[in-house]
Amino acid sequence: MDEDNKIQTEVRESFGKGAARKLRAAGKIPAVVYGHGTEPVHVTLPAHETGLLIRKANAVLDLQIAGKSQLALVKDVQKDPVHQIIEHLDLIVVKRGEKVQVEVPVHVEGETAPGTIADLDAHTLSLEVEATHIPENLVVSVEGLEEGTQLHAKDVVLPKGATLVSDPESLVVNVHAPQKVDLGEEATEAAAEAEAEAPAAEEAAAE
Repeated sequence: MDEDNKIQTEVRESFGKGAARKLRAAGKIPAVVYGHGTEPVHVTLPAHETGLLIRKANAVLDLQIAGKSQLALVKDVQKDPVHQIIEHLDLIVVKRGEKVQVEVPVHVEGETAPGTIADLDAHTLSLEVEATHIPENLVVSVEGLEEGTQLHAKDVVLPKGATLVSDPESLVVNVHAPQKVDLGEEATEAAAEAEAEAPAAEEAAAE
């Protein structure tokens, strides 16, 4: 577990859009922490520090709330669609050793056989993992795979202690030859049509 995921929080007393706007202007993010039968706690987090930590999918933050340490999994990030500023976070309480279900990004590496490409069909897989050992991504090697090869969720190597929740038969990677598009004939036809139209346009202009 990283030691650099500690975040100092402040318990939030004021609510509403105006209050949230003031917080964001002051470089803070409003957030709510809930789960494990606890009452939701409304806090503010430092925007810059938090923004760096939550670039990782399924980040777990060590929140310092009123002098106590509380682990929380980033469950939902609400961003301003235009400015991409984080507007609000939903954080779910987790405990060390506890299993959680998360969507983990799939990362493809390697080169398929010459003349083929690998299409990533599933960008994430659902896993059950320990809250403090969530993998950043799942690496799938496509090195040397031939046309027609398909990799399913059950073929993906999972980190130790992780269990697959997604359908084992769901398609993850499909290796195929890209379709060849012959632009030669189409381009020639288009040029011929343009030439045929040009004199007609000139005649119309002359009239």
